[in-house]
Amino acid sequence: MRTVVFKLALSKLLCLMLLWQPLAVLADADVHSAVDDDYFPSRHEWQSRPPSQLGFDAARLQQAVSAVQAMAVTEPKDIEQMLTDRYVGVEPGYQILGPTTPREASSGMIIRHGYIAAQWGDIDRVDMTFSAVKSYLSTLAGLAVHERLIASLQQPVAELVRDGKFDSKHNAPITWQHLLQQTSDWQGTLWDTPDWADRPVGETLEQQRNRELHAPGSFFKYNDVRVNLLAYALLQVWREPLPVVLRERVMDPIGASPTWRWHGYRNSWVELDGQKMQSVSGGGHFGGGLFISARDHARYGLLFLRDGVWAGQQVLPPGWTKAVRSASEAKPDYGYMWWLNTGQQAVPAAPASAYYAAGAGGNYIYVDETHDLVVVLRWIPSFAEAMAEILAALP
Repeated sequence: MRTVVFKLALSKLLCLMLLWQPLAVLADADVHSAVDDDYFPSRHEWQSRPPSQLGFDAARLQQAVSAVQAMAVTEPKDIEQMLTDRYVGVEPGYQILGPTTPREASSGMIIRHGYIAAQWGDIDRVDMTFSAVKSYLSTLAGLAVHERLIASLQQPVAELVRDGKFDSKHNAPITWQHLLQQTSDWQGTLWDTPDWADRPVGETLEQQRNRELHAPGSFFKYNDVRVNLLAYALLQVWREPLPVVLRERVMDPIGASPTWRWHGYRNSWVELDGQKMQSVSGGGHFGGGLFISARDHARYGLLFLRDGVWAGQQVLPPGWTKAVRSASEAKPDYGYMWWLNTGQQAVPAAPASAYYAAGAGGNYIYVDETHDLVVVLRWIPSFAEAMAEILAALP
């Protein structure tokens, strides 16, 4: 009898050992696969990993985060007053046409291999992002080409937008690529603001009004009137509000929150196909633009880091993340509304292949394929210094 009991006990023990062995292997596998190269955050959760597991010197990264936080500039908080003080009297007829929101504390995220290595501040707070929205706007141009709403970026805009804005001899040759690279030198007035009044050139009003004209594609000029023209032209092509296009085709597929808003101006409403739609702005120079959280910025940056693919879904047109780095001869460090680190001039510590979206006041989305890294900074104007601190924490 004792022999039988012993054999039964031994059999149960062997069964338990066999059952336990796979669990032990899985546990070890979890340790070794703590960093999954194919990881994408779900809609409601973004996993963190200890910096050391992501290849950072943990102590050095903490120092970097502290140093970056110390660089934050969050005064004055009243953005409307700041814009008024800066541009009234400098830009003829300047007026704030879109909404603004107060600037609060800084926030930021450092993403490596898809995981959060560090974060600070309120990463879910929705803030103005100024010209970083230009990089979102350019995506809608790429999608329009992909969906054959635009034949190619080399197509003259006048072939699709026929309401007089591109009819003149000077404006007729302007292509979508010229608008994306800010080399169109478009001449005209949009939303009650003439092109020459945005960052005017000349000592007198007469000189500013009669500025020198440049052949489209030959001269770079950072100009929000012309960026707003691109948004208007894309609205004519899509025939639906651009925030709707962005939400359906990009932000929802990558699990972004529903909190972001893309604003236009009080006078930028148009009627298309019997419906009133607002043409959005490509920055906050006159107010408006994209109001968004650091977390949603980081998702967008990760989408570009992953070549436009999100969890197996091709969200952006194939090859678009490379195309946006196409620079003109007129401006070698500027692509399709993304800034390039060509020659490592802007961010000496970063690789030349890095690129970034940039907005006034220190709003950045940094994409670095060499280090498999995305960095989002809010209200950190010392961009090069901040990135030098963060990159110094990598081997």
